[in-house]
Amino acid sequence: MSTVFSGIQPTGGLHLGNLLGAVRNWVDNQGDTVGFFCIVDLHALTVPKEPGEVGKGSIELARELLACGLDPTESTLFIQSHVPEHAQMGWLLQCNTGFGELNRMTQFKDKSAKQKDFVSSGLFSYPSLQAADILLYDTNQVPVGADQRQHIELTRDIAVRFNSRYGETFVVPEAVSPAAGARVMDLQNPTDKMSKSAATESGTIYLAEDLSKTAKKIKRAVTDSEVEVRYDPEAKPGVANLLGILGAATDRDPAALADEYSQYGPLKSDTADAVVTLLEPIQERLSELQQDPDSVTAALITGARKASTTAQATYQRAVQNIGLTPPG
Repeated sequence: MSTVFSGIQPTGGLHLGNLLGAVRNWVDNQGDTVGFFCIVDLHALTVPKEPGEVGKGSIELARELLACGLDPTESTLFIQSHVPEHAQMGWLLQCNTGFGELNRMTQFKDKSAKQKDFVSSGLFSYPSLQAADILLYDTNQVPVGADQRQHIELTRDIAVRFNSRYGETFVVPEAVSPAAGARVMDLQNPTDKMSKSAATESGTIYLAEDLSKTAKKIKRAVTDSEVEVRYDPEAKPGVANLLGILGAATDRDPAALADEYSQYGPLKSDTADAVVTLLEPIQERLSELQQDPDSVTAALITGARKASTTAQATYQRAVQNIGLTPPG
């Protein structure tokens, strides 16, 4: 089976875009792939955080991922800092990454421009740590959106360079596109992806928010001044977003769904109902896990142990191939 790696930062709760674009695919593919799913708390430190903020967010994120259906007996769910080889391998790969390569990363340019007072060196070099995250697990496939493809290409370049310098060490991974329906847009700004960092929460649906609030957000979603319902992301991004969400929530084709509507009101109402139906069992499971924190802790301990087995072997292979002096 193919090995799949995905990482997610513990910065705010999961939203509908995370669920439909990534997490649901992780859950559906359990048993068909070897899945490593990492809460990348070290990456969250690339921008200033309050003491304890990242730790609390990591536990909340783990709880939400488990509530969505990640099974710790079938997948490996763990926190990045619980496996020291991530940081250790990150340094080895940073030493095999060019300054110019990092300087070309568009995400660094975008994020650093928003941080006027302090830009950490970690924000600049974190693609090397991201490469370590992926390469530690002999990953074959990395599901990513368009905004992360540049980083996966860099990971591939680093792996090929390391293998050329020190001998065959890493599997060279491939970026794979998520399944259709994965691109969920902001309900108020449908040309932008749904995001935790949006200027307002009115366009973002959080998995743990009150479901009556969820329904209201969808019913207030931006459409356009026309009346025709059709799936056209370029000309009608708001309507296409609603159709895409409805299609993803009901496993139907968005373009085919458009033929069933002649007005925006019923489309919004049906989309709200479908999303509420999708989120209800997740919220029920989330409530159960909130009452049983030990089960979340146990799942993370199990995941870290499983991840460490593979990560330690890969790290030792890299160290041996470089020719560092072994301890003892």
